[in-house]
Amino acid sequence: MKRTLQVHLGSEGRLVGTLHYDQNGAREHAAFSYDDAWLRAKERFALDPTLPLGAGVQFHRKVAAGSVFQAAFADTEPDGWGRRVILRDHGKRRQGARRAAQDMGPVRLNAVDFLLAVDDDSRVGALRFRDEGGVFQRAAETGRRTAPPLLELSHLLAASRAVETETETMADLDYLRGRGTSLGGLRPKCTVVDEDGMLAIGKFPSVQDERAVSKGEVLAMTLAKKAGLTVAATRLVDSDGIPVALVRRFDRTPDRRRLMYVSAATLLGVESTGAEEHFYTEIADALRMHGAAVQVDLEELWRRMAYSILITNVDDHLRNHGFLHAQGGLWRLAPAFDLNPFPDRVRELKTWVAADTGPEATVEALMSVRAYFRISAKRAKEILGQVERAVAGWRKAGRALGMTVRDLEDFADAFEHPERDAARKAAK
Repeated sequence: MKRTLQVHLGSEGRLVGTLHYDQNGAREHAAFSYDDAWLRAKERFALDPTLPLGAGVQFHRKVAAGSVFQAAFADTEPDGWGRRVILRDHGKRRQGARRAAQDMGPVRLNAVDFLLAVDDDSRVGALRFRDEGGVFQRAAETGRRTAPPLLELSHLLAASRAVETETETMADLDYLRGRGTSLGGLRPKCTVVDEDGMLAIGKFPSVQDERAVSKGEVLAMTLAKKAGLTVAATRLVDSDGIPVALVRRFDRTPDRRRLMYVSAATLLGVESTGAEEHFYTEIADALRMHGAAVQVDLEELWRRMAYSILITNVDDHLRNHGFLHAQGGLWRLAPAFDLNPFPDRVRELKTWVAADTGPEATVEALMSVRAYFRISAKRAKEILGQVERAVAGWRKAGRALGMTVRDLEDFADAFEHPERDAARKAAK
């Protein structure tokens, strides 16, 4: 099987190159070539550091459980939840075809099937894929919206729960198919349109949750803003008595233009499979090489480390950090997203502070790298003090969100721990 896809950029669909896909049995290969007109354009930039501007075909070698595609394209693939929905939908359709004695199509979905299963309108970032027939993938189906309005949240929640419990119908899958996101993981979610007509992600409670995870995430995002972090706009909405975290998409402008987005793994030029250690100091190095506002973003990144340490946000892997293209191949830190307190986890960061600090989430490790981030001792104390004071108000902020006494106690260990005392002492 061979596919040749045009790669376009932005709402206007500017052609930037061609993506080639080749499958031979279980083997899959991908390659990319820039369009000559893009290489001559004044506004040209490399889609990611592993795809330098230049003529000719650039090949990609899949590493372990990594993607078949180059990193910039892999960043737009569906996340774990999206893949689950796609697989369930594929299975249901094959069952229906079998009962009708029709051609069931391929038994297994391949990498390009997953890549193109995401709605064109809601695909993360600015990259878009046009098939051999000139149609942007995945195009809206006749008579269907690409993303449902917020008022249909209860239907989306019910459909997600049906998928989790393996009781879904084709109608449930029709609601969810293609509307997942690359910004997340295995938790149920769906792209929606909010009251202002902007794309947002509705993040639903899981049937397996033992605490109010949605409330916890909104609490973490609320406190992050109070702590001075740049964060994605997040709020709690009620869906028939069930709390849903609504996160506005930061890769769209108020006038609906698409912004080019890549994960931190992509900017670092690494295949982030979770089997290797990476460090915040590496992200700092990438900012020095590719940043549009280096010192501002270095300080923001250091502040985010401080915040993650104090709220026990220990799922801070490289795909939970991202960048938006500014201009001329230079990038800015994207607003923080997917911040969650984990009271039941070992207090070890997925992304270490530095190679010599180990994974432990400690203020000592944070302060040891302040000079690497070009932050003076005085400024480091100011930032740490601001973050600690914001986190200190977590119970009050939680009550304002409607969290019960039980909810707050479930999260207490994430916010109340010795590193809070260490932060107060270090900030003096």
